[in-house]
Amino acid sequence: MASLNPGLSDLPILIVGALVFAAMIGAALAGGLLRAWQDRRPGAADEPDGAEGYLVSAVLGLLALLMGFSFSLAVDRFETRRVLVLEEANAIGTAYLRTQLLDPPHRERIDRILVNYTDNRIALAKASPGDNKDLLRQNDALITDLWAATSAAFVTIKGMDFSSAYLDSINSLIDLDASRKAARAARVPSEVFAILIIYMIATSAVLGYVLIGVRGRIAAGFALVLLAVSYLLVVDIDRPGRGGVRESQAPLEQLRDQLRSQQPDIYDRYR
Repeated sequence: MASLNPGLSDLPILIVGALVFAAMIGAALAGGLLRAWQDRRPGAADEPDGAEGYLVSAVLGLLALLMGFSFSLAVDRFETRRVLVLEEANAIGTAYLRTQLLDPPHRERIDRILVNYTDNRIALAKASPGDNKDLLRQNDALITDLWAATSAAFVTIKGMDFSSAYLDSINSLIDLDASRKAARAARVPSEVFAILIIYMIATSAVLGYVLIGVRGRIAAGFALVLLAVSYLLVVDIDRPGRGGVRESQAPLEQLRDQLRSQQPDIYDRYR
């Protein structure tokens, strides 16, 4: 079961939906065939069937509970990624402003690195996981350059009280790089998706068994479509970089535009 979700996660979302829906339709047809076979048995018409409604309610209730639990896990991870974007934008902005207190050439060097780093972070967040290897290497190289430039600048400010605050801002920026990588790697456990698929298939079989006749089949088909769409939503939210639901990079984009629009000497006018 642990390998089920990673395999599905590598497929386009429409193919995932088609596979899951096909499995549900197959289970519903199997349930309908089982019901038809049982109805043909001698004496089947005399068997009580009042418990079928309770069975459907119980199965759908359990599936709704599991679906809601899975959705909550996926949304929690999405919200973490979204908050980290804002925190990283604030950290880069703070580091940039504090860099303006350095003397040349350290100020210009670190400014350039921070602007390039911001550009790379935006591009990295929008790239697909399979197409971001060069961006990841560039990201790590920029982190190394940033710390090397900070080490060179620290010699000129190590006797000042400001030095600790400046190092803290650079360290926060670097820590958030690791935090965002970890947040993008955090996924809903594969076992949750595996159990969810099993429950969906079992529920489809129960619906196919209980809902008979034309109206029953239409109702069952409508329920299967809703279940498949709900599952695809959870899968999409849990696929950072691949899904259609992605955390907005607006805070970083606004920061990048602000940094690029500023003149290099804008903070020197009162010196």
